[in-house]
Amino acid sequence: MTGDLRACTVVVPTIGRPSLGVLLDALAAGRGPRPAEIVLVDDRPSGAPLQAERAGLPPFRVVCTGGRGPAAARNLGWRAARTDWVAFLDDDVVPDPDWYERLAGDLAALPADVAGSQGRVRVPLPEHRRPTDWERGTAGLATSSWITADLAYRRAALAAVGGFDERFPRAFREDSDLALRVMDTGSRLTRGERWITHPVRPTDRWVSLRVQAGNADDVLMRRLHGRTWRERADTAVGRRPGHLAVTAAALAALGLAAAGRPRAAAAAAAGWVAGTAEFAWARIAPGPRDRAEVTTMLTTSALIPPLATWHFLRGAVRHRAVTRWRGLPYLVLFDRDGTLVHDEPYNGDPAKVRPVEGAREALDALRARGVRIGLVTNQSGVGRGLITREQADAVNARVAELLGPLDTVQVCPHAPEDGCGCRKPAPGMVKAACTELDVEPARCVVIGDIGADVEAAAAAGAHGILVPTPVTRPQEVAAAAHRAPTLTEAVDDVLAGTW
Repeated sequence: MTGDLRACTVVVPTIGRPSLGVLLDALAAGRGPRPAEIVLVDDRPSGAPLQAERAGLPPFRVVCTGGRGPAAARNLGWRAARTDWVAFLDDDVVPDPDWYERLAGDLAALPADVAGSQGRVRVPLPEHRRPTDWERGTAGLATSSWITADLAYRRAALAAVGGFDERFPRAFREDSDLALRVMDTGSRLTRGERWITHPVRPTDRWVSLRVQAGNADDVLMRRLHGRTWRERADTAVGRRPGHLAVTAAALAALGLAAAGRPRAAAAAAAGWVAGTAEFAWARIAPGPRDRAEVTTMLTTSALIPPLATWHFLRGAVRHRAVTRWRGLPYLVLFDRDGTLVHDEPYNGDPAKVRPVEGAREALDALRARGVRIGLVTNQSGVGRGLITREQADAVNARVAELLGPLDTVQVCPHAPEDGCGCRKPAPGMVKAACTELDVEPARCVVIGDIGADVEAAAAAGAHGILVPTPVTRPQEVAAAAHRAPTLTEAVDDVLAGTW
């Protein structure tokens, strides 16, 4: 069955590898329905603009992270999407010619409890010789679960769990972590019928040493998901216990030798040699066994155990007090007067709008991370006849001109005595903004300078942050669960996930 891809955005995080061009060529030539958009996320710290134009591609745009890593890149991509589904593709894969057709079929009429659909992966290995250690490792992707080389998620499911955990700095375990958190909500993940090819990318002989940094990420996984995380994520245990034992033998040999106990030191050294030899042969035996491969395996097999142990211990220290990932909110709503701009009572003159210090930079920082921004403002001057609604709207337009575009603007034009449901501390404007942008209030933050702002947030099921000013009453400050000294620091809290 073929479905409609207009409800899907394809997100491709990239660091500008040559393989990106191959992927884009395949997407341009593919047959079948096109998605609503391709969002190409440039995760390089800097560089010339990416050349993505191809005849046959769906509409596309490029957004930039500044080099914050794969988890942050994928987060920016899905937050930029406005469709119900987001399909992630890595920049080094090649979709089959019928990938669009099969993706549409995979997503068509999925039950509501299915939050994601994984594609199928083939890894071509050389036919004229045995694969190298690196090639065999890459081939493991063909049987891995929930890898984002090709995985489509409902955008609502991503928003509900805060997206990818950006504390995973590499393209490793961040996809398994996301899958487990999504399934923890009661949703299911399925396998589709679409296929991609994942070539073995060229690398140098020391790649197996660099990937040992993933041992720290394994510690983070255990801290977040408990002892059974490997079973749930369908991940092999690996050789870490052996690496710990071999490293302990090496350290024991050195320590005993320094203590003047040669026999005990020799016994410990023999244990290290035996463990290292077993590990090296396990990597050499299934490979091509040519001179270059054997030399690389012997050298790296001696270095991997202590390196893996070091990264494991580093992770144990770094993640000893880690908490559940919250991610960024999907929407931040700001009070206007006293929060974004200096308060001018009943202001109807756009010329009097003066942003508070750091306001533009704070809002731009949210936009750069894909967080949507809105305004919720009481304008009782309209209801009291002191200004017109047109004047209030003109002031709001000036705010947007000075501080950048706003995704929603909610105005209460009523006087306090009107008893409306929109005037803060009532939740009406917050709920209306969330409804307009299809955001769960639990993923929304409201930042304001008086108690009515945070009370409106609480009443709507959102989160409030108070930024006190001289007009904020002491009892309002005392009652606020979350306070920040300045607007900039309030936004910093949001971006740090402490909201």
